[in-house]
This record gives sequence, C-alpha cells and structure tokens, in this order.
Amino acid sequence: MSRPQDDRNQEATVYLGNLDERCTDALIWELMLQAGPVVNVHLPKDRISQAHQGYGFCEFLTEEDAEYACKIMNQIKLWGKPIRVNKASSDKKQLDVGANLFIGSLDSQVDERLLYDTFS
Repeated sequence: MSRPQDDRNQEATVYLGNLDERCTDALIWELMLQAGPVVNVHLPKDRISQAHQGYGFCEFLTEEDAEYACKIMNQIKLWGKPIRVNKASSDKKQLDVGANLFIGSLDSQVDERLLYDTFS
C-alpha cells in the first residue's frame, strides 16, 4: 500500500493528522475511499516500536478527489478524535507547525549552527 514519496502525485495527496494509534493503512484506505479512488496510503512508523506516528498520507487518483477529501473528511471523529485532512505540501519551507522546541542543558561549546546541522 505504500510507495516511495518521489513516485507520489503530490497534488493528489492529502496529509492526515491526529490519527489514533489503532488506525491501520487498510482502515484509512477504506475511510478515504468514500471521497474518491485511492492510489496509496502511507502511515510512517517509528523505527523502534513500529507503531505509526499519528499522521499519514493518502494519495488519490486526481487532485479533485484530494480536494474533496479535505472538504468532507477534515475534523471527522475517528475513535473520538477529530482527524485533520489537509493538502500535503512537499515544500518544507511552507510547513509551519506552530511550535517551538527548547533544548536545554547543552555544553557551552554547542552553538546554533551545530544544533541546526544536527536536527535538519
């Protein structure tokens, strides 16, 4: 059900957020199928626990299907949690999660450049 990101039609792909831990690729496929023909579902997994990370991507056959999914699926409740459905963005500069990260107890020799190189 999952293909490399480079092969996906980014314009026909939606981002799915706030997914419950019980969600599976098959469940998301069936849910999104209500909006239009689904080509691919991908729920990234944690490398250690192999549990999905609470978000994913769904690629539709057309861009219109993806837009329709955003309109009808955004904020529906799945296991009591409202899921987010938005157009996926491949431009990382446009991605603004609206959060700040504090990293404390660092050695005095750690500078902003080292942090940037480490986390980017």
